[in-house]
Formats: sequence, structure tokens, C-alpha cells
Amino acid sequence: MTPSVPRTRAAAALRMKQIVLDNQDRTIKRLRARLATERRGLAATKKELEETRVALEASHKAIVGLTEIGLSMSKNIEKMKVKKQQVRANHVECHQKFQARIHEAEDSMQAQHLIIEALVDEKDSLLQTIHGLQEANNAPAQFDGEWEEEPEEEPEEEEIEDIPLGEGEIDDE
Repeated sequence: MTPSVPRTRAAAALRMKQIVLDNQDRTIKRLRARLATERRGLAATKKELEETRVALEASHKAIVGLTEIGLSMSKNIEKMKVKKQQVRANHVECHQKFQARIHEAEDSMQAQHLIIEALVDEKDSLLQTIHGLQEANNAPAQFDGEWEEEPEEEPEEEEIEDIPLGEGEIDDE
């Protein structure tokens, strides 16, 4: 019996070693399967990460482009505001100059009217003086005091009305 015991023990030890090896083989296969799954997951994650990076770069470029457009538009808006203020200032200046010219023309017309009235008065005075001298000298009247005058036409004064500053402004809206 002794010789078979070691055989049984040796066979049992071999059997145990075989079971351990089989278990290790299954564990290795399971770990390899898990490693393959993890690698596939890692590859998918890397792909998603690369896609996200590309999308982020494209988004960044778009943001930079939009920012540049926004800055350019802001500069243009500021230029337009300055130009609008200049146009308004020029409009006010032209309006004031135009009003000054109108007032000068009105003043000139009034002065001319006063001169004409003074000349008419002087003419009447001279006629009276001539008539008085003729009567004093008993001289025959060379004229009967009636001049053939064209009827004095009152020039129609075109009333130029002041244009209020608020009217005629340029409306940018």
C-alpha cells in the first residue's frame, strides 16, 4: 500500500495543480476579456475625446471670429456715431448761417424800404418847395403838380419764415 499512496498523493497533487492551472487559465481569460473591453472603452473614450477636442477647437475659432466681427462692428458703430454728430453739428451750423442770411436780407429790405420812403418824402418836399417858389415868383406853373408816375407798386414782401431748428433734421432711424 505504501507504493500506491504516493501515487495517489502525487496524482491528487497533480490534480490540484491542474485545477489551480485551470482556475488561473479561466481567470486569465476573464482578465483578458475585461482588458479587451477596457481597451475598447478606452479607444471609444479617446475617439470621443478627439472629437470633443476638434469640436472645441472649431468652437474656439468661431468664437474668435465672432469676437473679431463684434469688435469691427463696434468700431464701425463708433465711427458712425462720430459721423452722425458731425453731420448734426454741420446741420446746425448751416441752419444758423441760413437764418443769419435771412435776417440780413430782411434787414437790407427794411433799410431799402426806409430809404425809398425817405426819397419819396424828399421828392414830395422838393415838389412843394418848387411849387412854393413858383407861387412866390408868380411864375407860370411848368407843370400842374401831377406827375405821370407809374402807380407805385408795393413789392410783395415774401415773408421768409424762420425754420425752427428742430425741423429738417436728419433722422437716422
